[in-house]
Amino acid sequence: MQTTFTEEQLTDAATARSNKILRTCVHCGFCTATCPTYQVLGDELDSPRGRIYLIKDMLENDRVPDARTVTHIDRCLSCLACMTTCPSGVDYMHLIDHARAYVERRYRRPFMDRALRWVLARVLPHPGRFRLALLGARIARPFAGLMPDPRLRAMLAMAPKTIPPVSRNDDPQSFPAQGARRMRVALMTGCAQKALNTDINDATIRLLTRLGCEVVVARGAGCCGALTHHMGREAESHASAAANIRAWMAEKRGAGLDAIVINTSGCGTTVKDYKVMFAGDPLAAEAAEVSALALDISELLVKIGLPEGAPKGLRVAYHAACSLQHGQQVKTAPKDLLKRAGFTVVEPADSHLCCGSAGTYNLMQPEISGQLKARKVATLEATAPDLIAAGNIGCMMQIGSGTGVPVVHTVELIDWATGGPKPRALAGLP
Repeated sequence: MQTTFTEEQLTDAATARSNKILRTCVHCGFCTATCPTYQVLGDELDSPRGRIYLIKDMLENDRVPDARTVTHIDRCLSCLACMTTCPSGVDYMHLIDHARAYVERRYRRPFMDRALRWVLARVLPHPGRFRLALLGARIARPFAGLMPDPRLRAMLAMAPKTIPPVSRNDDPQSFPAQGARRMRVALMTGCAQKALNTDINDATIRLLTRLGCEVVVARGAGCCGALTHHMGREAESHASAAANIRAWMAEKRGAGLDAIVINTSGCGTTVKDYKVMFAGDPLAAEAAEVSALALDISELLVKIGLPEGAPKGLRVAYHAACSLQHGQQVKTAPKDLLKRAGFTVVEPADSHLCCGSAGTYNLMQPEISGQLKARKVATLEATAPDLIAAGNIGCMMQIGSGTGVPVVHTVELIDWATGGPKPRALAGLP
């Protein structure tokens, strides 16, 4: 693709990077075959290729974004299936990130949009506030039909029936390895996950210490910044990321770290991208170190080695989170681990397509998200599973709201198979 940025425009690092990305696109359209929004809407401008044209026009002309352009950019899930498909290696992730930040700076959204985005940015990354919001949503849910905005109704519907008690395992501390210590790792405890499902971090700690890891929850670490990053709110996302970088580097300089383990794949994609987010920043070198240390829990378990388990007699439908299979290119490790632990693993048709969760997407784009959820649930249920496993809390909540099949985190199953307690979500299974 030809571009016509001026020399002055290219002095901006983000614009220079986007220029290089745009020039790699050859308009082939392979991305349309795997883009969820194009599959649902059938609009060229709701495909990666279409959005690339809109972003190019917006950036080259340095113009204030119009409502049409913003609508199509907002409809992007950032599932990154297009990057897995693209034969030219177009770095769509960083292009759409730049576009969102540009829109956030230059476009004045309608009042309700601004208000909802402000609330989400102020609530979701903070577990305490999020818990209070979930309690409020449960109380207000009977009145959801009175809400004029479908996004408000989606927010009320998201609240789980039960909110787990706070887990003290998420507090800053260190958990010693059982037996000889093989490595020392920092666990990213996340933000929304600490309010929605505390069992995931508990299972991760049990499993890793059982396998010889000392696990540390670093003081000062918190939200990875993904939620605000994908809203284009760079100052907020970078502040969250910087706090994590400082917290983990303090541990690395202290007792040392062999890895930073992440059990929410959406967070993992962002942490692995800190090196790009902080390029040219005083924290650049430390951000690159953190990115190099970051591993999804499945990657770390493959590295450590998992004892082979006896057959469990349970059929597990594995849902591949987009942030794991496309964002991090981790595709076989979770399935291999589940099989090694003794589970029968099946995959749904079109496993490359998004479930529609995508951070705050199911709240801000509930209609499209609902269609994607229905497709995903149908393909998962078609495998006749006893349970569904996934590696991302957003996917688990999204899929779980549309099926009666139990949905659990991959790490909970592996913890159970290696001596941990049975996951609470599976209480009804023999």
